[in-house]
Amino acid sequence: MSKQQVNPQQDPKPIDREMLELYTDYLISSFGLTTATGMSAALDGAVSHDQITRFLSERAYTNKDLWKLVKPLIRQMETDDGVLVVDDTIEEKQYTDENEIIAWHWDHVVQRNVKGVNILTMLYHNDQGTVPLGFAIVKKDVHFTDPKTGKPKRKSAVTKNELARELLEGAIHNQVKFRYVLADSWFSSQETMEFVLRKKKHFIFALKRNRTFAETLEEKLQGNFHAVESLAWEENTPKTGYLKGMEKEVRIARQVFTNEDGSEGVLYLATSDLTLGYTEITTIYQKRWKVEEYHKSIKSNLGLAKSPTKRVKTQSNHFFAAMYAFVKLELLSKAINLNHFALKTKLYLKALQASLAELQVFKSRSVVCFA
Repeated sequence: MSKQQVNPQQDPKPIDREMLELYTDYLISSFGLTTATGMSAALDGAVSHDQITRFLSERAYTNKDLWKLVKPLIRQMETDDGVLVVDDTIEEKQYTDENEIIAWHWDHVVQRNVKGVNILTMLYHNDQGTVPLGFAIVKKDVHFTDPKTGKPKRKSAVTKNELARELLEGAIHNQVKFRYVLADSWFSSQETMEFVLRKKKHFIFALKRNRTFAETLEEKLQGNFHAVESLAWEENTPKTGYLKGMEKEVRIARQVFTNEDGSEGVLYLATSDLTLGYTEITTIYQKRWKVEEYHKSIKSNLGLAKSPTKRVKTQSNHFFAAMYAFVKLELLSKAINLNHFALKTKLYLKALQASLAELQVFKSRSVVCFA
């Protein structure tokens, strides 16, 4: 097990389900900052500010806790053709004091370092829905001095690939049914690929374009590897061969697509399942997009970054609650046949209607003529 534990020793205090349900309902229903004061006021003082603060600070909610909460749902929905999707996201917390989880991270989306939280999540997905199975908040808990600038900095003692393998190990230990692990090129290390194979599962991972590949065993033995982008590709035709450093054969597909801005994009996909053709590889990998929808929902609909909590434990517990709130929102979404954003819009409209009705009551009591 690595230095940064994904499944640390659980606190002896049990999960406070009543407060967790109330707090996550509050996250689903909120449209602005999520605070203990705001939640107490929304409940007409039925739950005090201090009770909510204690809930967020008295114990650390962990990866084990998430599994306990979602296990009954997973057991009900899991199928042998399910997929596990591993990915991370960075949520900016520009005005929050830096600590071991609110730190500076390179964000490839904006191509710069940003201050915020970096959360790694493992999702379970099949036709019945999408559920987070595990998570790890990246901790930059090692202090060092930058030799070039002399400035103090932080780094993580554990790589994200190591964290990903620990999350996958947990799913396998818990005997979750699935066939494929899906991930982008950040997680397509040789070690992670070999880990999946040792567990007798298959992967479909994106590759960086300079990843090297030999098309035959002879070329491999001769050390004759070429960057995947330099190979001669036939349209919609995968190649079978060897990635440098890998013992077993893989199959690689080159997918060409059009970006939103009209530019052309190219994606190289590697799978350990040699029975898959081009259409199957690209279709299965498309399920990875569910993690992007998950990231968007916990940020936009569930207040991931909208809590002003200051300490590591309370911040971590709020992030945990946002993940669990996603599970509840997903079940609600399926039940009423609305996506997450449409459901939130419906809640917003109901809140706006109630607000307008209350305003009319206030106006009826006013001595000022509005006519």
